[in-house]
Amino acid sequence: MANPLSASIPQQSASQNGSPIAPRWLSWSIWGIAALFYLTGFYQRVSPAVMTTELMRDFHISAKDLGNLSGFYFYFYVLMQIPVGVLIDSWGARRLLISGSLAAAAGTFLVGATTSFALACTGRAIIGIATAVAWLVVLRLATHWFPSERFAMLTGLGLCFGNLGALVAQVPLRLLIEQFGWREVVTASASVILVVGLLAWALVKDDPAERGFRSYAPPELQAQKHERIASLAVGVRRIFAYRNTWLIFFAQGGMVGPIMTFTGLWGAPFLKARFGLPTTTAAAVCSVMIICWALASPICGHLSDKVGRRKPIYVGGAVVSAIGWLVMYYLNGLTLSAFIAVSAIVSLATGSVIIGFAHGKESVPIKYSGAITGLINSGNMIGPMLLQPGIGWVLDQRWSGQLVSGLRVYGLNAFQTGFLLSVAWSILTVVLLALTRETNCRQNA
Repeated sequence: MANPLSASIPQQSASQNGSPIAPRWLSWSIWGIAALFYLTGFYQRVSPAVMTTELMRDFHISAKDLGNLSGFYFYFYVLMQIPVGVLIDSWGARRLLISGSLAAAAGTFLVGATTSFALACTGRAIIGIATAVAWLVVLRLATHWFPSERFAMLTGLGLCFGNLGALVAQVPLRLLIEQFGWREVVTASASVILVVGLLAWALVKDDPAERGFRSYAPPELQAQKHERIASLAVGVRRIFAYRNTWLIFFAQGGMVGPIMTFTGLWGAPFLKARFGLPTTTAAAVCSVMIICWALASPICGHLSDKVGRRKPIYVGGAVVSAIGWLVMYYLNGLTLSAFIAVSAIVSLATGSVIIGFAHGKESVPIKYSGAITGLINSGNMIGPMLLQPGIGWVLDQRWSGQLVSGLRVYGLNAFQTGFLLSVAWSILTVVLLALTRETNCRQNA
């Protein structure tokens, strides 16, 4: 993922500052607390997938309502992407991390404690708003507390933390729910997030200079706050004048949306309808997909840098993903083993989505790198934001009327109809990316 804070500016050398270097344990502890909060954000995105039955039963809701309950996280996460860029300049990483953790804990507790569907949606909205700050906080603290040559490693490590959160929200979460109940587990999750906030309050500082150590932050980050905020606002407006901005924005949603919609909500009930899998086994299949996606992302980025072009791997990944989703959903006679193999290939191909950040950054002047990064991150989230409730709506329209223990049961044909939305966006993504201009890994002047 591109760095919106330092991609366009040289890092200040620690040797320019006469203060001592911060102890490694301190730098890693401060950054690690932010990365832990980022992990909880990924966990929140996909956790509804392994408790669909419990949520529908306890809130007496249909598939459309379940899609909206999950989607409320994404609605407000997307809305917060640009404001977060302003808030981190005006509040600082520490205050955002503390307030985000406390708000996320409150939202999570609300979801676990309430019997009101409206309040549960409110809780998910609070979580989306709160965790929207996580990635930028991780980047900002890395910029201040570590030398620039470690930034790429820290970015990759941060993404690994995020995917670890997604993995925790699959089989481990399902086992805990079966043992203790979903409300108890969600409430316990709120307590964990609260602890992250308390750790941030006790340990995190925006800059090493606040503790008498050398800062690695570039001089530009010391500029007047109102100047940086005005620059961000101008960048957000002007990047829309560049053709690749629009194409990449919607293409990212067409790659991230299908995989997060499957692993984050509708995969488990689909696998039950098609193969009769229990929820825990279905969660294991989704875990394989998440692992493959996580492993492929840095590899795709490295290969793109190595060949000196963005489109071949980016477009190729989109093509393989689109074909793979078609095979997974509509190829008759596909065995479970073959399904898992195809899903792994699709997930590996989806790893090429990481190239969108570099491709987008290079498509606009470097001074707008922060604005384009935030916009592309929003593009990622519009996929699940629209697909999760959209597929839920289709499932309700195709419901046969079957009930089991008072809950609606959706047949395979209903899922195949609903997943047409994912497949259509995947195919559109291929077209969109084919229309982008190749940057040849060179920055737009």
